[in-house]
Amino acid sequence: MLDQHYQTRQKKINSVRTKFNRALTLTEKILYGHFYEENPIDEFKRNKDYIMLQPDRLAMQDATGQMALLQFMNTGRKNVALPASVHCDHLIIADQGREDDLKSAKQENQAVYDFLQSASRKFGLDFWKPGSGIIHQIILENYALPGNLMLGTDSHTPNCGGIGMLGIGVGGADAVDVMAGFSWELKMPKIIGIYLEGELPQSIAAKDVILYLTGLLGAKGATNAVLEYFGPGCKSISPTGRATICNMGAETGATSSLFSADETTFKFLQKTGRESAAKIVEKYKDCLKADQKVYNKPDQYYDRVVKVDLSQLEPHLNGPFTPDAAYQASQFQNIPEKTQAPAEISAALIGSCTNASYQDLKKVATILENASEQSLKLKSDLIVNPGSEAISQLCKKEGFFKIIEQAGGKIMANACGPCIGQWNRKNSPAGKNTIITSFNRNFRKRNDGNPETYAFLASPETVTILALAGRVDFNPLQDNLENEKGDKIKALQLFEGLDSITMPVIETPTSIFGRGKDHQTEIKISEKSQRVARLKPFPAHQKENLTGLKLLVKTEGKCTTDHISQAGRWLQFRGNLDKISDNLLLGANNYFYSKAGYTKNHLTQKYDSIPKVARHYKKQGVHSVIVAEDNYGEGSSREHAAMEPRYMGVESVLAKSFARIHETNLKKQGVLALTFQSQKDYEKIRENDTIDIIGLPEFAPESELQIILHHEDDAREILTMEHTYSKLQIEWFWQGSAINWISKQEEEQ
Repeated sequence: MLDQHYQTRQKKINSVRTKFNRALTLTEKILYGHFYEENPIDEFKRNKDYIMLQPDRLAMQDATGQMALLQFMNTGRKNVALPASVHCDHLIIADQGREDDLKSAKQENQAVYDFLQSASRKFGLDFWKPGSGIIHQIILENYALPGNLMLGTDSHTPNCGGIGMLGIGVGGADAVDVMAGFSWELKMPKIIGIYLEGELPQSIAAKDVILYLTGLLGAKGATNAVLEYFGPGCKSISPTGRATICNMGAETGATSSLFSADETTFKFLQKTGRESAAKIVEKYKDCLKADQKVYNKPDQYYDRVVKVDLSQLEPHLNGPFTPDAAYQASQFQNIPEKTQAPAEISAALIGSCTNASYQDLKKVATILENASEQSLKLKSDLIVNPGSEAISQLCKKEGFFKIIEQAGGKIMANACGPCIGQWNRKNSPAGKNTIITSFNRNFRKRNDGNPETYAFLASPETVTILALAGRVDFNPLQDNLENEKGDKIKALQLFEGLDSITMPVIETPTSIFGRGKDHQTEIKISEKSQRVARLKPFPAHQKENLTGLKLLVKTEGKCTTDHISQAGRWLQFRGNLDKISDNLLLGANNYFYSKAGYTKNHLTQKYDSIPKVARHYKKQGVHSVIVAEDNYGEGSSREHAAMEPRYMGVESVLAKSFARIHETNLKKQGVLALTFQSQKDYEKIRENDTIDIIGLPEFAPESELQIILHHEDDAREILTMEHTYSKLQIEWFWQGSAINWISKQEEEQ
């Protein structure tokens, strides 16, 4: 069956190559190999044309999976149309330690887990219980196959690109589309070729590659693009290291990231219990890399080529407050002055979907063992979250956890933990403090809720070395550590042995997941619980202009999904749209008001929290708009950042530009996502404006809409707005949401 699957892909790829009469990149092979059967294949224009795809797999974590399954329940479908899985990794708080935290999570989140498990059983999804591991590590170890296409309701789904699988992060409504058996729509991405040459030195990690590139490309430099890695330097990077690079490509705005499959890929499949799959996949290896002509003349096939000499890289620290502010080791000494971050490190954290593999944890243990031999001790708190139960069992067996704990580190559950704000931080500093993490994001307040926590991203190796130094202004390549005896120890010595670390056979415990479906299963939603609540469909839109809209808020500066819908303690309400809407834009900075999360209520003329103002408008039947700057909705795939505004009566978001996933989420939920034709028009929006959106009766792909600003002094301004809506996306808008559109299709069948 798997052999036939790859045969079909190979035939499609050969057909496309013949039709286009040119070589194909790996990204093109995967995309064109997954075209929806009913759609004719054409030479689609990158960053312009929309394409319809049939993914092979879907993955959801417990925070985003709740809303996705609640929406799926409204489609009327009896079972999912493709292999899918749910992973319970987001709701476990890092607090006391591994066993205690898992026990607490099961008690506190029982209503959520019961819902997810029962819905998975009813509709036919794999359910990975709490403690089994982080979604992307589980996917890599169990499901990922080279050349396949997977969607995931998490922005770091591209992690699987480490072994040649194209993974794309989406919102829950996109997940519902494919679960319901519909094709999935994507704007044909640009393709950026990343040419790697040289070899990674012992002291440099795969994480340093993507930290360097994130600094080079910026937080939106790869928006609507796939980063495709190639070149001789790829050989020196392990599959899990490649996965780390692909994982964090999301911080450049990339749609996905991808490495070709090679001998190390096939060996990884064998070591993760997929020997038969490895043999089949290897037969089709020509489909799992770009054509040789692409590699010979990359400038002719990629929209841009970026060259990276691995041998010239240094350890990196990126931050604070944004993942694209990059510093190399020779610049670490300048970080306190440049960023105003305290030099002393209050906590060091290792884990997350980006860096929690077996190799990552063994490197941490090796550095700490080397340090112990030199009588060096940790000077900062060290917290470790392993990536999966399979990895944890190996680490226990080989004594890594013991080494980490003896050094003073603390082992937490196999979960996301502090990376997504699930951290009950002990003795948390009230004011400014610096933390270093091996995570992928470092937005303000993200890890511990403290806006004065300055978070920097690094490799696990760099995090460990700096935890031993206790300072952020320490160069691991040149500076010395001092032990209790007063001896000077060159930090570079502690990297000894890291280049020889390989991955052993990983055996996934069979008790971790349960498969199968049972349509008789009753979905468990407790009416008494505030954690999960059934969804009511959003109302359809009338085919007329929107008039009399109030300005809910004009955000200033970076406004990520963390600003729009915070994580941390709010994760507990991800299955209850009404309850979680109380966090709407609480982290957003108002252009007209100094206090974050507050705005003017134009009905009372008083300032109040944004969710309270929005609820007041909703109660009075008043609709509103949000105005924003560049890359609005950067960060997580959480569709709550789109559903909450829709639920609270927001009709449109007017922005200078949108992050890819969030723009799609807004479209899916029936919120009109428009961009200013002239970015200077953002400045023309005044606090007391009433806004009309006109041209909607003629709403069509590539059409222009206009907004009329009714100023307080009775003056009017008309601004031209642009959009990226396809014909199908416009149908979603008129139906009120993509889910409503799916339900209508079900009724008509």
